[in-house]
Amino acid sequence: MALDFSGQNLRGRNFKGRKDLAGANFRYADIRGANFTNANLTGANFSHVKAGLQRRWAIFLILVSWLLSGLSGVLWAFNSYLVLQIFNTSSLQFQIIGWTALIILIAFFFLIIRQGLAAVLGAVAVAIAGVLAGPGALAVALTGVFARVLTVAVATTLVGAVVIAVALAVALAVAETLAVALAVALAGALAGAVALAFAGAITLAVAVPLAVSLNLAVTVAFAVAFAVAFVGVLFSIYIGWQAMKGNEKYSLVRNIAIAFAAIGGTSFRGANLTGADFTQATLKSTDLRNTILICSRWHQAKMLDRIRPGSTYLQNPQIRQLLVTGQGQDTNFDRENLRGINLKAANLADTSFIGADLSEANLQDADLSRAKLKQTQLDATDLTGATLTGAYIEDWGITNTTKLHGVRCEYVFMRLPTKEDPDPLRKPDNKQEVFADGDFADFIKPIFDTLDLYHNQGVDPRAVAIAFKNLAEKHPEAELEIVAMEKRGDDKILLRAKTAVGSDKSQLSAEYFDDYNQVKALSQSQQLLLVEKDSYISDLKNMITTALGHPKSYTQGNTIMSDISGINIQGSSNVSGIAGGGSVANLGTISGNVSIALNELPDSPDAEKPGIKELLTQLHSCISQSSDLPETDKADALLQVEALAEAAKNPQESTRQKTAKNAITMLKGLFSGLPAIASLVEATNKLLPAIAKLFGLG
Repeated sequence: MALDFSGQNLRGRNFKGRKDLAGANFRYADIRGANFTNANLTGANFSHVKAGLQRRWAIFLILVSWLLSGLSGVLWAFNSYLVLQIFNTSSLQFQIIGWTALIILIAFFFLIIRQGLAAVLGAVAVAIAGVLAGPGALAVALTGVFARVLTVAVATTLVGAVVIAVALAVALAVAETLAVALAVALAGALAGAVALAFAGAITLAVAVPLAVSLNLAVTVAFAVAFAVAFVGVLFSIYIGWQAMKGNEKYSLVRNIAIAFAAIGGTSFRGANLTGADFTQATLKSTDLRNTILICSRWHQAKMLDRIRPGSTYLQNPQIRQLLVTGQGQDTNFDRENLRGINLKAANLADTSFIGADLSEANLQDADLSRAKLKQTQLDATDLTGATLTGAYIEDWGITNTTKLHGVRCEYVFMRLPTKEDPDPLRKPDNKQEVFADGDFADFIKPIFDTLDLYHNQGVDPRAVAIAFKNLAEKHPEAELEIVAMEKRGDDKILLRAKTAVGSDKSQLSAEYFDDYNQVKALSQSQQLLLVEKDSYISDLKNMITTALGHPKSYTQGNTIMSDISGINIQGSSNVSGIAGGGSVANLGTISGNVSIALNELPDSPDAEKPGIKELLTQLHSCISQSSDLPETDKADALLQVEALAEAAKNPQESTRQKTAKNAITMLKGLFSGLPAIASLVEATNKLLPAIAKLFGLG
C-alpha cells in the first residue's frame, strides 16, 4: 500500500535512498528542505506541495546576499577612486589613469549590454593573462605598474558587476517578493560603496592641493566617487535582474545564483520521478539534477524557473513554459531532446519537432494538427487520442511500441511543404477523401518496425537485388518482406523491409551492406554469373531500376498508397504480383518511357548518316520485337536503352559517358546467352559499337 504524507509538515525530513515511496501521496505537504536524493518516487503525487528552503536557510542566504552586495559596493567604490584621479593635479600619470578608468567603465557598460557578460569575461581574461604574464604593448607604452593598475581596474569592474548581480539573483531566488530582493541588494551595495567612496574622497581631497577649502574638496570628490559607485551598483543590479528574467546574455550569473540558492533546499537529486505529479507545486530552490523525469507532470507548477535542473529537459525555458501552460502552438522544438516529456492534452498545433526525440513521451489527447514530425523519434510514445490531422510525417520514427489507439486524423502529408508544393504527398491521395475513424493506424501499421536500407550514392540495382536475396536466405527467421522502395534525389534509393518482431535490425543492416559493397565491386560479368538467370534477382533488380528512374514511392500492402503489392520473401524467395499483377514487369510502360526519352533527342543533321537517336531507336525496336529474349531480360534491356537515351542528351560529359559504358556492358551481358544466329544478336553486334563510338567510347 502506498504511503500517505498528504498535508504533513515534512520540512527537513530525510528520505534519502528510500525505495518504498513509489506511488506515495505528498499532496499539499510542506517539503521545504526535505532530502529525496536517490529515492524511488515513481508515480508519487507532489501536487500543491511547497518545496524550497526552510526559513533559517533563507535568512542565511539573504545575509550572504547582503554581504556580497557590500563587497560589490566596495569594488565599485575602488573604481570610483581610480576615476577621481582625474582631479589629481600633482601627477599627469594619475590623471591618465583616471581618464582611462572612466573610459574602461563606460566601454564595459556598453559591451556587456550588447554582447553579454560571458563574452566580455572571456575576452578580458585573455587580455589580463597577457598583461600579467610579462611586457606587452600596454606595458611598453606605459609603466609596468600603470599597466597593472589598469588591469586591477578592469578586474574590479567585472567582479563588482558579477558579485552584485549574483547577490541580487540570489535574493530574487530566495526572497518572496521583488521588493525584498531589491532592498537587500541595493542596501548592501550602497553601504559598501558609500563607506569606501567617502574614505577615498577624504584621502584624495587632503592629498591634492586645490585652491579651494578642504570642505569643498571633500564634497566634490565624494560626489564624483558616489556617482561612479552608484551607477556601477545600478548597472550590476540591472545585470542580476536580466539574468533572473532568463536573458541568455547573463546566463552565467543566473546559473551561479540558482545553484547557490538551492543550497539547503528540497533535493530530488538522482531520484526516480517517473510519472510523478507536480501539478501546482511551488518548486523554487529545488535540486533536480540527474533525476529521471519520464512522463512527470508539471502543469501550472510555480517558480519552475528557480529550480536547479542540471541536464534534464527542464533547463530549457521554452520547454518549462510549455510544461506549465500546456500551450506550445507554432513553436520550434527542432532537434530537442524531449525524451519522456509529459505533454498530455497540450496544444501543439503547427509546432515543429523536426529531428526531435519524443520517445517514451506522453502525448495523449495532444493537438498535433499540422505539426512537423520529420525524423521525429517516437519509440514507445503514447499518442492515444491525439490529433494528427495535417501533420507532416516524413521519415518519422514510429515503432511497434508506439501507441496510436484512437488517433484522430483526417489526412497527413508524407513530405514537408515547399513553396512549389504546399501539400506534398497527401494521404489519402484524393483531396476529397479523409481517413475514417481508426483508418490512420491501419494505414501506417505496415511501417511500424522496418529495416531501412538507404543507398546514398551510385546505386547498383543488380547488387541490391543479389545482396537482399542473400540476406533473406541467410536469415529466414527475420521474415524479410519488402514494403517500400523510394527514390531520394537523382541517384539515391530507400529500400524498406518489414521484419519479424525481435529481429536485430542493426546486424541485418551491417550484413546487407557488407554483402552489397562486395557484390557492387564485382564486374558486370561476375555479377551475371552470380545471378544465373535467377528470376527473383532479375525481377527485384527491374523494380529498383524503375524506381530510380521515376520520382515516386512504391509501397507494399493493400493501403491506398500501394503501387506494388505482395513482394513476399519466403523459402525460395520468389516474387509475385509486381505493379498491379503483371507477370514480371510492365513492358508497355517501360517501352513507352523509352519512346518518350528518344523523342526528346535531336534528329541527325545528316539524313544519310544516323545519329544517336536513330541508332537507339533501331535498338529499341529490335529488343521490343525479339522473340529470343525472355521477358525479364527484355524489360532489363529496355531500361538500359532508356539510360542510354538519357545519357545521349549530353554524350560528351564524363558522367554520361560512364552511364553509357555501363549500359552497353549490361546489354552485352544480357545478349551473351542468346544463339549467335539470333536476329537480335546480329543487329546489336552492329548497333552497339556504333553507339559506343558516338559516345566517344571507341
